[in-house]
Amino acid sequence: MADQSSKALAPDENAEAVGDSLKSELTMMLRAFMASAERTKLFMLGGAIAIVIGFTAYGQIKLNAWNKPFYDALAKKDFGAFLDQLLVFIVIVAGLLILNVAQIWLNQMTKLKLRESLVQDLLDQWLGPKRAFRLAEAGEIGVNPDQRIHEDARHLTELSTDLGIGLFQASLLLISFIGVLWILSANVVFTIHERSFSIPGYMVWCALFYAATGSWLSWRVGRPLIPLNAERYAREADLRFALVRINEHTDGIALYGGEADEKRHLRLGLDRVLAVMRRLVTGVTRLTWITAGYGWFAIVAPILVAAPGFFGGGLTLGGLMVVVGAFTQVQQALRWFVDNFSTIADWLATLRRVASFRRALVDMDELGEEVGRIEFVQPNEGKIVLDDLSVVSPAGCAALSDKHVEIGPGEHVLIVGEAGTNLTTLFRAIAGLWLWGSGRISLPLSQGVMFMPQRPYMPLGALRDTLVYPSSATTFQDSALAAACSRVGLGHLSSQLDRSANWDNELASDELQRLAFARLLLHKPSWVCIDEALDSVDESNREGILAIFDAELAGTGVIVLGHRDLREGFSTRVLHLINNPEGPRLTPYVYPDRPAQITKPAASAT
Repeated sequence: MADQSSKALAPDENAEAVGDSLKSELTMMLRAFMASAERTKLFMLGGAIAIVIGFTAYGQIKLNAWNKPFYDALAKKDFGAFLDQLLVFIVIVAGLLILNVAQIWLNQMTKLKLRESLVQDLLDQWLGPKRAFRLAEAGEIGVNPDQRIHEDARHLTELSTDLGIGLFQASLLLISFIGVLWILSANVVFTIHERSFSIPGYMVWCALFYAATGSWLSWRVGRPLIPLNAERYAREADLRFALVRINEHTDGIALYGGEADEKRHLRLGLDRVLAVMRRLVTGVTRLTWITAGYGWFAIVAPILVAAPGFFGGGLTLGGLMVVVGAFTQVQQALRWFVDNFSTIADWLATLRRVASFRRALVDMDELGEEVGRIEFVQPNEGKIVLDDLSVVSPAGCAALSDKHVEIGPGEHVLIVGEAGTNLTTLFRAIAGLWLWGSGRISLPLSQGVMFMPQRPYMPLGALRDTLVYPSSATTFQDSALAAACSRVGLGHLSSQLDRSANWDNELASDELQRLAFARLLLHKPSWVCIDEALDSVDESNREGILAIFDAELAGTGVIVLGHRDLREGFSTRVLHLINNPEGPRLTPYVYPDRPAQITKPAASAT
């Protein structure tokens, strides 16, 4: 099969594909929201926000109507009426203040519940059975899931809440004031050659024209911000990942004196972030010419368009201020798009990052269907059976030399690989993590199977919790824990069972592996599969660990993947993993973070 790769689409095709992709992403996110356990609470918060905004709009109408008697009292120098209107103002503003505080509280609670809903959904998808592992092996999309789940999800929920509430409030104000402005337009009378007339809805049409012009200019000038924001978040995530990686390997970097080299790589990553930010600065500056100019001119625009009515004598000063206030409310509602275009661009970019991540998680179950899947079954007999097994990875395809392999209880089988084969991929396949390939694997899981990777997993917490993982600490007596530690040469840890630490950094690699074998000794599985886990164990301790399989675990079946036998005579049988250059090759998952190119997963063979 020829190599299949994604190609850039023509501009029109790309725009249509991006539009379809965005529609699909929005639909997916809405379905996830409707399935959320927090849905009812969010609907209740939304209803409360709608009620508060409704009362706020009513209060603003009253405040706008208050302008007429107040300014007329000033024009007439009526001090008594002036004081009365000040009292009315205090009452209206006090009510609006209470409503504003309530709206802020509801806004923040909505952000909190929306983030809880989104992050919980992403965690459920990410930590579905074996999905986190498959995503990590699927290509670029799996490089920094922490960024997507933490920072991007937070940013998306905050932007969605602010934009959603802002749009609803603007829409309600528009509905409330556009009728008022239409009625008030009758008071704007034009006089030409001693003939007076008014234009129905004159002020409404002026507000619509003004807002439409500003919105169109904002879209024309600001639309490049959407892909720029997406690129910025991608580059920021790359830089953060590089920083975290260096922090995790400070000892190795220091030992090699590699600080200058790492600094150079970080500087390149920072330069890529700064380059995008410079382009964003230019784009935002161009957009500010439109939005700021629009805002400043809006101060005098309503007075200019209503001036004929005032100078013609049809409008008092108070009447003019009511017309100006209504015009300002309408155009502010209509200018929501202008004021928020930069935020909308940011929201779209963040939505695509979160949605693409969630889509990738869902697609993990279908990744690599073109290259086939290994079949996993539980046998009736107490044996591990490997039938016609081959594994496919981005590096190529490899198969076991023996077409049919049966491993019985107590057997010790060594699997070695020729140059260029990845034994770890086979180890992951036997463990059920790696799906891609062909053949069948039968594991007697009901009898107890443990897997020991090259680097054992040590959860954070007390040593006893790490030692018995994944069981509960109450499963074993302290004496059993101490005996297991002593059996693998870690007796000095017996007095530290209740101490909490980051054991990955606390212990040397040799000690970590011996702690993993102490864990194995406690659980006493019927089967164990080892991926070169003893290579980092010191020679002086290795023989003692191997003796466990002659004594306490004498009946345990052992599969060892490595390049040599653990000791002479330990393995009863040797199998070989052989490259298949004619076999298929797995293509990593690709999903666009930004609407520059639309790609899809494909498989190819060499």
